[in-house]
Amino acid sequence: MPMQDMHLVHHECGDCPIRHRAVCARCEADELSRLEQIKYYRSYQAGQTVVWSGDRMDFVASVVSGIATLTQTMEDGRRQMVGLLLPSDFVGRPGRSTAAYDVTATTDLVMCCFRKKPFEDMMLSTPHIGQRLLEMTLDELDAAREWMLLLGRKTAREKIASLLAIIARRDATLKLKTAKGPLVFDLPLTREEMADYLGLTLETVSRQISALRREGIILLDGKRHVTIPDFDLLLEEAGDDSDGGVLG
Repeated sequence: MPMQDMHLVHHECGDCPIRHRAVCARCEADELSRLEQIKYYRSYQAGQTVVWSGDRMDFVASVVSGIATLTQTMEDGRRQMVGLLLPSDFVGRPGRSTAAYDVTATTDLVMCCFRKKPFEDMMLSTPHIGQRLLEMTLDELDAAREWMLLLGRKTAREKIASLLAIIARRDATLKLKTAKGPLVFDLPLTREEMADYLGLTLETVSRQISALRREGIILLDGKRHVTIPDFDLLLEEAGDDSDGGVLG
């Protein structure tokens, strides 16, 4: 699949919109300068494949903007969406030469990429990168365990509310916002994609979103622009608790 390089408005690491959450979050000025030498940007259109499972990956990357899906295909052709890549999420695995999943741009996607071998060398010589990547890996493990609970035990209503809460929390964190006041974001997934990801039918997703809207848990402007007036109330619908702190 051909790939298109994109020139971004922000070229300097210090001005990056995901800087405080990305793999380089703890890097000092000299370390950022070294990263600048091995980085480049790639952009993908919605629906475009970033990499196929089993393909060789010559880069690792952070999602700067947009959203991508991780999908696994079984031998009989059945496909299952197994994860989402949101802004600041890390793509690829140092030390692994091939991709474990299909990665597909759900929306227009921009990634900050690093040439793989130089990045792996920097991990050995730059503890800040290795430490941050470990933190992100452990966060990903926690998220996977939470997702097992969601898919295995939660009701359809709780699944929808949980997904909305996940997206709202990430959007707020990137904007350095807290849970106080309404949270506003654009939903990056269609209802069909939500159904696929949550293991529900399209009709069930539409019905549950309509119910949450009717009850004032969420406000919708069109199908994608979402306002959450009270995040704690949404968490109650998701079957979760709020710690009242900064969304993370």
